[in-house]
Amino acid sequence: MTILSSGCARAVSDHAACPPVVEYPAEFQRRAAAEVPALPAGSALETMLADYHVMRRQAAACR
Repeated sequence: MTILSSGCARAVSDHAACPPVVEYPAEFQRRAAAEVPALPAGSALETMLADYHVMRRQAAACR
């Protein structure tokens, strides 16, 4: 699935500029994962979730 694809993170020297990464409880993550297949293929929300996944990985790597 597109959401599980990995993103490219750039090295950042100023860690103060790193955005916070919200931590979601495991049950909330399971619920969200269960809702994704209900989206129509190619939906705008599916694309936004994939982009958000990449941004979260980049923010986490920034720390």
